[in-house]
Amino acid sequence: MSAQGSETPAPFRVGLTGGIASGKTTVADTLGELGATVIDTDVIAREVVAPGQPALAEIRHRFGDAIVGTDGTLDRRQLREIVFADPDARQNLEAILHPRIRYETLRQADSAGGPYQVIVVPLLTGSELAAAMDRILVVDCDEETQIQRLLDRDAESVEQARRILAAQASRSERLAIADDVIDNSGTLTALREATVAIHRQYLEQAREHENG
Repeated sequence: MSAQGSETPAPFRVGLTGGIASGKTTVADTLGELGATVIDTDVIAREVVAPGQPALAEIRHRFGDAIVGTDGTLDRRQLREIVFADPDARQNLEAILHPRIRYETLRQADSAGGPYQVIVVPLLTGSELAAAMDRILVVDCDEETQIQRLLDRDAESVEQARRILAAQASRSERLAIADDVIDNSGTLTALREATVAIHRQYLEQAREHENG
């Protein structure tokens, strides 16, 4: 599947997802170091709301001037507080962003090449991007571990951390769509070893995919 409807077969694509603070960025970085082509939809999400982009104007119209800083960039923290507290607001934001992110993700993937591609999608559950993937890899850990990592990183309280988790797909929903799971409840060494193993698997599956 491609953004342009090209008849050229798409590369073997892995959708990488996981809850916030699950370790998916570490897994993505490791797979990139091992040679995979990595496309991160969080990066694309920032690109589509850059100053001058239509999405930023739509967000400002919907949520007001307070979500734009004095330098003209999106105040992501302010917007996050709004959408995590209001499910309707979150749906409004997703309606603005998701089609643009999906198109740009597949556009970049179509031209990126590589032995196989890793598309990092934090909210892959229920996303139309899932249909473009050959495998879905979930980085998993228990909720209490996520909460502790959020507190260590940027959550201001346990209550805020729990609200952030509640705004995402549940652990069971993520695992339900997984073809492969990496358990990140242990050490960084264990996480890397598991990632190296899955990389080897994907190289083999990519060769099979290419040979039809």
